[in-house]
Amino acid sequence: MVRINFNRLRFLVIDDNAHMRRIMRSLLHGFGTREVYEAEDGAAGLEAFTQYGPDIVITDWVMPIFDGLELVQMIRQPGANANPYVPIIMLTGHSEKHRVVRARDAGITEFLAKPISATALYERILNLIANPRPFIRTKTYFGPDRRRNSTSTISDRNDARAARRTSFASSPCSTRS
Repeated sequence: MVRINFNRLRFLVIDDNAHMRRIMRSLLHGFGTREVYEAEDGAAGLEAFTQYGPDIVITDWVMPIFDGLELVQMIRQPGANANPYVPIIMLTGHSEKHRVVRARDAGITEFLAKPISATALYERILNLIANPRPFIRTKTYFGPDRRRNSTSTISDRNDARAARRTSFASSPCSTRS
C-alpha cells in the first residue's frame, strides 16, 4: 500500500466560500499537510499558484472574476507558468455529466463532488500520487490523458489495436478473404 508523506506536499485551495476553504484546510492538516495556501477567486488563485508553486491545486468551479474551468485552462497553458503539469482536483457541487466532461476536457486531473468526505478527498490525492496520469498534447488539448485506465503508451495501444484487427481478420468467424 502506498503511503503519502503529506507533510512534504503544498496545496492550494481556491474557493469563494470561506467555510469550504476552512473545511479543506482542516482535512488537509488532518492528513498531515503543513502548507495549505488559499485563494477566494480564480484571479487570486492564479496569483497564488504563481507565487507558491503548489504540488496540488484544489479548485471550485463557480467563482467570481474567472471560474475554476478558466483557471484550469490558464494553468495548463505550456510556457505560460512554471508548472502546467500540476495535478488539479475540481471540487464542485455541479456534478452533472456534461460538467464532468467539460472539466475533464479543460485538463483537470480528478473530479470531486460536494459535499465531500475525508475518505473521498484522501482517495483522490492518493490516486494523484500513486497513479499519475501521463500528459498528452494535441492541437486542441494539453493535460492529463483523459482516458481513465491509461497505463500504457500510445504506441502500446496502437499495437494492441493492430493485434485485435489481425486476430479478427484471421478468426473463423471473419468474412474477410
